Amino acid sequence: MALDPALIERAGDELYDAYRANSTIAPLRDRFEGIDIVDAYRIQERFMDRRLAIGEDVVGKKIGVTSKAVQEMIGVFEPDFGLLTSVMEVEDGRVVDLDRLIQPRAEAEIAFVLKEDLNGPGVTATDVLRATDHVRACFEIVDSRIDGWDIRIQDTVADNASCGVFVLGEDKVDPRDVDLTLAGLLVEMNGEPCADGVGAAVQGSPLNAVAWLANTLGRLGMPFRAGEVILSGSLAPLIPVKHGDSLIAHIGGIGSCSVGFANGGAAGFPMTDAARAIIKETAGA
Repeated sequence: MALDPALIERAGDELYDAYRANSTIAPLRDRFEGIDIVDAYRIQERFMDRRLAIGEDVVGKKIGVTSKAVQEMIGVFEPDFGLLTSVMEVEDGRVVDLDRLIQPRAEAEIAFVLKEDLNGPGVTATDVLRATDHVRACFEIVDSRIDGWDIRIQDTVADNASCGVFVLGEDKVDPRDVDLTLAGLLVEMNGEPCADGVGAAVQGSPLNAVAWLANTLGRLGMPFRAGEVILSGSLAPLIPVKHGDSLIAHIGGIGSCSVGFANGGAAGFPMTDAARAIIKETAGA
């Protein structure tokens, strides 16, 4: 039985208040008896409507929990999706202010930028390829407003698929010029390799993941729009980050993306070599 609309509204407002206060709440599944994934998406809608009402704009969508590595890490075993908004984007090579996040973890992904609308259901991987203007390396810094990342599918869906911020690499590649299935990933943290992966880790191909989302959204009457950014899912396990960390993702045939992390209003400062050195020195202090 679906949750009462008043409970949907209450749960969405709890998540919105946690977002505004940079705090966490107890898992929803423990407090709303019978909550299912449909209820969770209704809660997400309420949560995001509150955010859009204060001036955020939708700039794309994200697909979450697509790889076995991530599924096993957080105990969620089916994909989900959330909305990307204008306040989530951080420029390549910049430093993310950790004061605006709660319990961040980084995912290295392939981002798609569309040149045409994509309307499901019935969308195939070939349709995705045709509708895509370019792909880029990217980081999604996921964050959870649920205590201690104690989540199941209902919790993360309601929490806008645990969206935090995202970073797009500057390199833009025509997806027809690279085999996205075989695209290899190497992530370096503070100059040392820390994770690797391959495009096939995401539903067999990132194209399949984007087609899945286009069809899922289509059944809900929500199209992909030309110009939107689609984050296709992590190629490697989640990477916890803290003050002083610096990450670079290299994806074969596509390019790279870099981001740093610091407390205290660091967002927006260029991540120069000098800044990297300061961050690394601070991390080792």
